[in-house]
Amino acid sequence: MKHHSLVAAALAALVAVAAAPTANAQSTPAIPGYTMGQKSLAKAPFTLADLESLKKTLLFTEEDIRYLRMSRAILADQHEAILDVWYGFVASTPELVVYFKNNKTGAPDGAYLGAVRKRFGQWIADTADANYDQSWLDYQYEIGLRHTTPKKNKTDEADSVPLVNFRYLSALTIPVTTTLKPFLAKKGASAADVEKMHAAWVKSVLLQSILWSYPYIKDGQF
Repeated sequence: MKHHSLVAAALAALVAVAAAPTANAQSTPAIPGYTMGQKSLAKAPFTLADLESLKKTLLFTEEDIRYLRMSRAILADQHEAILDVWYGFVASTPELVVYFKNNKTGAPDGAYLGAVRKRFGQWIADTADANYDQSWLDYQYEIGLRHTTPKKNKTDEADSVPLVNFRYLSALTIPVTTTLKPFLAKKGASAADVEKMHAAWVKSVLLQSILWSYPYIKDGQF
């Protein structure tokens, strides 16, 4: 019964978020908490050289970058529809929606979900841009911190659980990229191009989730 109540509350919160007016995902100044490129960000403890080594291990090549950028125009006007699918998955998965729970009410926090949704839309654009410079690297470190106790909830002043358990970061690579594939196929790209764009997205999302893991790892073991 508790499971069904939580799912129902999550779905209600997500419906409210979807119905509310949202900023254009490409309009970065209008997104509270989106801080890529800002001087306030700490420098990432991993380097661009580390990033290149990780990309080699993932077999992530210039071709993958090219296919990510091909996906940019295809996905540009589909961000909200993609987010509806992703948020629907979160709402129906108690193991995930709990990270948006309001500590006082026990129900999902609609305002918190909405704030994160705007940045999630921009994340789609940033992933498709595939610009792996120092600003991008520093922001990946920030994203990782925002999933852990030092920074979770602070960006949106939410009263929620203090930590996203690490095991779900990399696991989400599969539902995120699997549900994205139909959107990649909606604009007439060839089947071969859809497969290559999808493969590039899988690599990129896994790459990012690995970088986000840094705050969870004991010093010297990343």
